[in-house]
Amino acid sequence: MGVSTSAPQDGIAVITVDFPPVNALPVQGWFDLADALRAAGADPAVRCVVLTAAGRGFNAGVDIKEMQRTPGHQALIGANRGCADAFGAVYDCEVPVIAAVHGFCLGGGIGLVGNADAIVASDDATFGLPELDRGALGAATHLSRLVPQHLMRALYFTSRTATAQELHRHGSVWEVVPREKVLDAALALAREMAAKDGELLRLAKAAINGIDPVDVRRSYRFEQGFTFEANLSGLADRHRDAFVSTKSAKSAEPAKSAEPAKATTPGQPVKEER
Repeated sequence: MGVSTSAPQDGIAVITVDFPPVNALPVQGWFDLADALRAAGADPAVRCVVLTAAGRGFNAGVDIKEMQRTPGHQALIGANRGCADAFGAVYDCEVPVIAAVHGFCLGGGIGLVGNADAIVASDDATFGLPELDRGALGAATHLSRLVPQHLMRALYFTSRTATAQELHRHGSVWEVVPREKVLDAALALAREMAAKDGELLRLAKAAINGIDPVDVRRSYRFEQGFTFEANLSGLADRHRDAFVSTKSAKSAEPAKSAEPAKATTPGQPVKEER
């Protein structure tokens, strides 16, 4: 459990996130992920990074329960700083980062894949920002890198999700494959990238980041200012308390299928559990 790095093939580092049951990362988990990404990018033997996850889905964002049981605002501050660090580490990684996404990719997961250089997704993958339902704001910066502006706004304001197939049509997902083939497909793309000269790849990554029309770090930190405003006003706590209470009540009900419901065009309300 946690964040681990492996080197299954020459020139490729695979970073795996594993925080059961749904990869809702605690504060330290975000910082650990950022450290792993920086270490992989700084390794001269690495020419491409594949970011993947174990378990039911790719990422369910921050651990809201940790935030609610921690007195004061320390967990909120830590989560915001950790997310900014991890998202930035994906973007600033010296070599290309490929996100291998299966199942749900929510909240902070959007920040990771939105800053990745390429995305390979399973045919059951869904992407969305349920922030308004959970007393938070942020990562619109990254969702806008995945879908056009008006779709981003509609998804954000409704807390609906988009499917991997929809993102593929918009050009943000490179390939959609069966769930069991996601990592293999990501590794195949990574091998193609890693076949290039490592020094040139690093120059290319720096050059492409340098011409990006949006400063993703500054843009995301601007969004986080409104998250703090929602928290200082007490508005965010009310929504998080309601979310945690609802999930606690559901956990007492008879067990149902653990598989997240599939999205329907043009999206569906987020239903994943934490």
